[in-house]
Amino acid sequence: MRITQTFTIDIIKSIKSQLLHWAQQFDEVVWLDSNGHHQKYGNYDALLAVEAFTSIKTDFVNAFKKLNEYQQETNDWIFGYLTYDVKNATENLISQNSDGLAFADMSFFQPKKIIILKGNTLEFHYLRMVDDEIDWDFNEILKITTEKQKASKAKRVKIRVKLTHDQYRERVGKMKQHIIRGDIYEANFCQEFFAEETIIDPLVTYEALNDISHAPFAAFMKLEDQYALCASPERYILKKGKQLISQPIKGTAKRSSDSIKDALLVKELKESEKERAENIMIVDLVRNDLSKTAEKGSVHVPELCEVYSFSQVHQMISTIKSTMRAECTPVDALRTTFPMGSMTGAPKVSAMQIIENLEVTKRGLYSGSIGYFTPNGDFDFNVVIRSILYNEQKKYISYSVGSAITAKSDIDAEYEECLLKAKAMRHVLEK
Repeated sequence: MRITQTFTIDIIKSIKSQLLHWAQQFDEVVWLDSNGHHQKYGNYDALLAVEAFTSIKTDFVNAFKKLNEYQQETNDWIFGYLTYDVKNATENLISQNSDGLAFADMSFFQPKKIIILKGNTLEFHYLRMVDDEIDWDFNEILKITTEKQKASKAKRVKIRVKLTHDQYRERVGKMKQHIIRGDIYEANFCQEFFAEETIIDPLVTYEALNDISHAPFAAFMKLEDQYALCASPERYILKKGKQLISQPIKGTAKRSSDSIKDALLVKELKESEKERAENIMIVDLVRNDLSKTAEKGSVHVPELCEVYSFSQVHQMISTIKSTMRAECTPVDALRTTFPMGSMTGAPKVSAMQIIENLEVTKRGLYSGSIGYFTPNGDFDFNVVIRSILYNEQKKYISYSVGSAITAKSDIDAEYEECLLKAKAMRHVLEK
């Protein structure tokens, strides 16, 4: 049973930074921030969880079974992540590519302390608190001053590539051959950028990235010496009661500082046959995934190929909904839809097999998901994209980007799309 206390605050931007800086004293931190995007399906403006009371960390073997048991037994808030490689728990798949980050395949924790920001209200939800602990923590948070620091606190990060442009062209060409043969219709091909023997300040770097991106599914995650600095624009899946909502992104266009040119870029994205085809193929995949736990006839698409504008790019987003059958558990909804369609392809299993053969690094947390469960079994999970991943002990920094490859894909244009998606991460690391 959690003890709850509520405070009214004045300056939301400063309280967010104060909360994040206060949280750094703990070994386990998950911070989720909507960055002021008034989401139709959102629950909170921001959410902070710190200090594990219980936890689970495992490889992919029986990962969903273990998560289901942990979620049911805990019957409380739990926060954490699923890496892309948890796919191996449900399909006859492997992940044997190189892995510089070495994160566990899955990790969740039950936090002692949860702080929720809703408008100008701050809610504290604590487990097993001592007398006046919430009042003490609130006053300590307000005392924090958070002057902006430079993201280049350490040496300027020297970013390296796992694939040269020519190697990228060769591998995407092979993926297109699979599509022409009819093995798949579409697949997401990703490449990693990395730095070794490098130290960064994770919080300063996250704040710099967030200042650029203002993403609606941003996350800062610290689990001991492993970090995710996430500026994701994409929701993987949300559960509210019996309703499931998935919002895949497929289709990207750059922004322009000229409002007339920017509006033209939106129009071109909306009318692009290639981008719409990519999006619709993934919508069909997600509809099929949701049907595995859905009441008959409940899967529908209230929003198809809508264009949303973010700080760095325009994105084409669709919304798919379903109503879960009563006998299905919350983890069933994750198990039957993971990994998300936007980061795999169609048909899903064949696409993942081809991805494994053509990509050169293990995806790990990239194109996995960070999120939470509530005590009543609701949940919300993002897609880990536009993210810097950091293993402090190994001094290894990584960010990956990808794009959907179809029969109509121009390989050089896909490469340029990847560089566009990587722009914010590269900027905060190299400046």
